[in-house]
Amino acid sequence: MKTFTREKKIYCGEKYLEVDIYTYTKNQEEVSRRGKRSKRKKESEPKQKNLNDKNARRYLTQLANTNFGEGDLHVAVTYKDKFLPETIEAAEKEISNYLRRISYRRKKDGLDSLKYILVTEYSVEKDGEKPVRIHHHIFMNGGLSREVIEDLWSKRKQKGQKKGESIGYINADRLQPDENGTAALCRYLTKYKNRKKRWSSSHNLKKPWSRTNDHKYSRREVEKICKEIPSRSYWEKKYPGWTLTNSDYGFKAEYNDITGWSVYLKMRRLE
Repeated sequence: MKTFTREKKIYCGEKYLEVDIYTYTKNQEEVSRRGKRSKRKKESEPKQKNLNDKNARRYLTQLANTNFGEGDLHVAVTYKDKFLPETIEAAEKEISNYLRRISYRRKKDGLDSLKYILVTEYSVEKDGEKPVRIHHHIFMNGGLSREVIEDLWSKRKQKGQKKGESIGYINADRLQPDENGTAALCRYLTKYKNRKKRWSSSHNLKKPWSRTNDHKYSRREVEKICKEIPSRSYWEKKYPGWTLTNSDYGFKAEYNDITGWSVYLKMRRLE
């Protein structure tokens, strides 16, 4: 079977780029001889909605960086004991109703449609069935004030009430992306491996997209890169207009006994 080195560039909006350089195999050798880049292709959403899955965690970060930045919000939501859902399905129904209220308010105020990524997190009791401490994290586009966002996390107001009772604690913060975009927040949301996490998103999000190139790197060149670790300027020449996000997060080399060396780059657009 033909073996060669593939470069896969994953574009996360206009500001962020991820590059995977790895050994690749195909049956049709003629494909590797063409010397052409692939067509632009949308990245496939992982079938696994559980954020304990590595691929799902990575895609979550790519999706967040593609769609959210300065001016957008991170909303943390919990429940009072009296409103704590008995099941995950009940919690997802409650949070879906909340997002519908947000969407309605945006439409009423003449804003564009709601865009969101929802992460639901919880632990389970020792029997492994009943969920406990259910809470939610939401990326959403800006436009509404933080006060409105927080006030809408409430039950329908009853007769004689000025507003409905709050369902629980809620805090809406402005996103503060750094050179890695929203990666730090995404890592925080997914770092507790002993907790269950599942996610969903609105259908109007832009998808990360990718292109592949099978002739940019040789296997020997990749091995040299991994052993000598070139400077930032090396990558800026390889990818004009882009730079590594930082020394710690921007470059990663891995070795596998079967496929050899692989390189993973996280880059941001030069301003």
